Amino acid sequence: MGGDLADVRLWAGELEAVHGRFVHRFSRSEPRESALAYMRGLIAPLQRKNGWTLAEEAGHAGPGRIHRMLNRIEWDADEVLDDVRRYVVDNLGDPGAVLVVDDTGFLKKGTRSAGVQRQYSGTAGRTENCQVGVFLAYATDRGRTLIDRRLYLPTSWTDDPERCRRAGIGDEVAFETKVAMAKAMVRRAIADKVPFRWVTADAAYGFSKGWRSELERADVFHVMATTRHDTVVTRWAIDHPVHSAKQECGLDDYQVRRHPGWHRHMTLAMAAHACLTVLRARELDTGKAETDPPSSSTSASPRYES
Repeated sequence: MGGDLADVRLWAGELEAVHGRFVHRFSRSEPRESALAYMRGLIAPLQRKNGWTLAEEAGHAGPGRIHRMLNRIEWDADEVLDDVRRYVVDNLGDPGAVLVVDDTGFLKKGTRSAGVQRQYSGTAGRTENCQVGVFLAYATDRGRTLIDRRLYLPTSWTDDPERCRRAGIGDEVAFETKVAMAKAMVRRAIADKVPFRWVTADAAYGFSKGWRSELERADVFHVMATTRHDTVVTRWAIDHPVHSAKQECGLDDYQVRRHPGWHRHMTLAMAAHACLTVLRARELDTGKAETDPPSSSTSASPRYES
């Protein structure tokens, strides 16, 4: 988006519209206001997007309100995510869309952040001390954004109940493979009637014959890489929204250690990114309307490569 006053007003107004989708999920005014201020800060052109800088951008005396909203005040990030996903579908929904599964690493220091351990990070391209998030992207010709997320918890965490409790991980949370997380996210999208035509993932997920069989039984088109040397030509669709959400909306610029805080930050960052994606889609629509002859009729059809 551009940087002039009209653009600022445009994205600020749309951000309020996104916020309006889930404002009822907060029972108190402070977290309602803090969530909107947080998203505004995530979109703002700040060099660093931490509690102090976001609080300063919001005009707060310190980061206390931001920290309470992420870590202490009760609200359900999954319910908010449901509202954000519906916003994406209402504005970008396309029966020819692609659901793309992939994971990304978040480098961390220490051992206290939920799910952190030395593990392979696709972001770094090597084994690092990091958290790994599994994401589901929604890709259409008009825009690409993220609609689901889960924090991967290795067995070094799930086998240690006391360590989990200290990080806000409930006793009911059991170990899940990344493939199991991917299955759950796609099932959720289907249950929520998210319109799409294809599911795609790389070899880390495509090796699961069970999941491929499940998709076939559900009559869901899918394209999966099946060996580590294969490539998926639609891979850019997940890399683009994760990368742009990191660059534009502080997806990886967070200071939370606890399990609920991670999901809350990710949800609000994804909401901010969805807002920008929808605004860009509208710009494309406007540009197309201005260049198309008045008498012409066009029909959008998804384009796939194989």
